[in-house]
Amino acid sequence: MAKTQSITSIPRSPQEDRHSRAVRYTIGFAIRLACLLSCVFLRGWFLIIPAVIAVGGPLVLVILANASTSGGSAVVERPGAIVRRSPDQQ
Repeated sequence: MAKTQSITSIPRSPQEDRHSRAVRYTIGFAIRLACLLSCVFLRGWFLIIPAVIAVGGPLVLVILANASTSGGSAVVERPGAIVRRSPDQQ
């Protein structure tokens, strides 16, 4: 008899996953664009903050957007017992 799937152990569909990543990319790159535009108008040491975000942001953005968020099952199923075999058994 096949084991039934729990609704909490089924991962998100690929379409939902792509949509979620696209939304995260859009928000992240909008923030990057705002930082780049603010670099034009800011002067002095205030320029450093948006410049660092604009340069380092894409790396963090890609890592966060591609991080798996599927919940999956929290219970780890134990495999069957290990049975010792003699070398002559095949």
